[in-house]
Amino acid sequence: MFAKLLQTEDDRVMLALRLALAVVIFPHGAQKVFGWFGGYGLSGTMGFLTGTTHLPAWLAAVEIVAEFAGPIGLAVGLLGRVAAFFIACVMVGAVGLVHLPNGFFMNWTGAQQGEGFEFHILVLALTLAVMVRGSGAYSLDRLLARRAE
Repeated sequence: MFAKLLQTEDDRVMLALRLALAVVIFPHGAQKVFGWFGGYGLSGTMGFLTGTTHLPAWLAAVEIVAEFAGPIGLAVGLLGRVAAFFIACVMVGAVGLVHLPNGFFMNWTGAQQGEGFEFHILVLALTLAVMVRGSGAYSLDRLLARRAE
């Protein structure tokens, strides 16, 4: 079962998709953990997630880990399917708890109250590709799967 989780082809398209996903999601995780890029850091993010969105503390912690550790795993291609799954869960939760009432479009012009969910659809498409096809070329998943054969 574990070998199946790691199995992936020498696919450079999947390499590009997983790296794009990692690059886009990592800053969001770094905002939550370190307060980088204008984020609130770990305590501020936990306060927001448990206070404003009413997530239980354990689920807020899983969300933070998914957005921080997930992109790191994707960048090196380690447990790419697992990282993609948890990032997908975060995106579905973000749409349901925050972004759905704001409509489809992102707030490019500042004319609406918050951000819509168009970004999340793109992230979900990338996560789906990684979950189905694996981490692709130059991944630790591929290396570990080949050693397990």
